[in-house]
Amino acid sequence: MGTKPAKRKVGRAGQKVRAKPGSKATPEQAAAVAKGLAKEYADAECALTHKNAFQLLVATILSAQCTDQRVNMVTPELFKKWPTPEDLAQADVRELEKVIQSTGFFRNKAKNILGCCQKLVEEHGGEVPRTLEELVKLPGIGRKTANVVLGTAYGIPSGVVVDTHVTRLCFRLGLTKHSNAVKIEQDLIKLLPEKEWIDFSHRLIHHGRRICNARKPLCGKCMLLEVCPRIGVEEKMPAG
Repeated sequence: MGTKPAKRKVGRAGQKVRAKPGSKATPEQAAAVAKGLAKEYADAECALTHKNAFQLLVATILSAQCTDQRVNMVTPELFKKWPTPEDLAQADVRELEKVIQSTGFFRNKAKNILGCCQKLVEEHGGEVPRTLEELVKLPGIGRKTANVVLGTAYGIPSGVVVDTHVTRLCFRLGLTKHSNAVKIEQDLIKLLPEKEWIDFSHRLIHHGRRICNARKPLCGKCMLLEVCPRIGVEEKMPAG
């Protein structure tokens, strides 16, 4: 029985692309990606509806393992009932669970929201901290949530937000060989200038939702096609 021919790595129309992950990305490559995203999604913003840092903090907690659309359906009632950290810190946990139930993992989320708001009131005068170090000490707040709040609510580039879309697209674009969010963020911080940290994630998330889908990316419509190695993509490109 003969051996199967090796699959070729090709660039454009009509064939599969299986570029090997592991080659080190360059700042020039990252800059080309950032430039293309900025041109296409100049006005991209955080998809979580919010009026202030407190609302964004709570919405981001709710967004874990949940779509932004679902969170945006839940938060109007939530903030109508409990408009401030002081109000939410005193909420009945069962009532809170009922309001946020549709976001999934609602018991753990309710526990974290209550604990977070209680800490805000007790230790920060009801204000959302403006440093990464203080934010990650709050119940339910990890580095990603802290980066979201600091970047979106306060305009402070504390790091790069890495969610599932950013994880998937950065690997596909060859900007990282990692699957761990912390390591991906470390790679992006080295590749991107600080001024790009906040908007890069918003734009990449929009791109992931509109064009670069997980299963069937629309590569023929992608403005990044010329700079994307399409790692792991098996979609056939249209000829021409």
